[in-house]
Amino acid sequence: MHLTYSMYHKLRLLLDSIRFEHTVFALPFAYLGMVLAAEGLPSWHQFIWVTVAMASARTLAMSSNRIIDSNIDAKNPRTKLRHIPDGTIRKSEMTVMAIGSLVMFFVAAYMLNELAFLLAPIAVVVVVGYSYTKRFTWASHLILGFADGIAPAGGWIAVTGTLSWESVLMAFLVTTWIAGFDILYACQDYDFDVENSLHSIPQRFGIDAAFRWSSSLHIVTSLTLLSLGILFELGFIYYIGWFVVSVLLVYEHRLVSPKDLSKLNMAFFNINGYIAVIVFVATLVSIYV
Repeated sequence: MHLTYSMYHKLRLLLDSIRFEHTVFALPFAYLGMVLAAEGLPSWHQFIWVTVAMASARTLAMSSNRIIDSNIDAKNPRTKLRHIPDGTIRKSEMTVMAIGSLVMFFVAAYMLNELAFLLAPIAVVVVVGYSYTKRFTWASHLILGFADGIAPAGGWIAVTGTLSWESVLMAFLVTTWIAGFDILYACQDYDFDVENSLHSIPQRFGIDAAFRWSSSLHIVTSLTLLSLGILFELGFIYYIGWFVVSVLLVYEHRLVSPKDLSKLNMAFFNINGYIAVIVFVATLVSIYV
């Protein structure tokens, strides 16, 4: 009994350390790619293995990030209480989870189709390699956005077995959305990044400019979302969803300012979770109504 509880407690710590619940950011967009490719609901086989692929890919990305950045996290006042720096979790334990996630991701890709399996190593390089980018480029936010942008493209490939312009457009949509709010999130580490020569848009251009970058990217997000509805000839409900998402993006930017980042977590976690779900639901309902 004690051993079972100990294992359960350790698993909870591991999942908490990678914020597993935030898979909601990318998972609805993988489903978006699936339903647009299938023009409705995909098969149960596709749905299950895309879900496994997405959950395992994000777990791989986050566990790798915690390992790769553990020394940086230990020095940053904002992150020094994360599980590896404070000794709650050992690197070896996080490594086991990363390897397990890697294996599951390849299994899921293999179960989907040949192209998904062939492209899986590229996806792994992107989602793991992102963690190194802030050491040498301020464009790290865009690379993170692209890592999440793989989600809808992967959903499309899972159903069609092809890589087409539609999947590229959806990847671009998610790239601009994720990069836009990651830039805002990086503002809280401005002083630390400057002192430790870590690269970000706030560090390179300043916090005021970072807010302009974020706003510009989210304008592109809204326009791309609108064009997606036009190109796929989606119904009126989709445009209601687009309008709500656009309003939420504006609200997100009203919550924070270069001089007040106190509501950043609310903007980052709550609102963006709503955006992902709204886009998917509005698209799915539009296809059927």
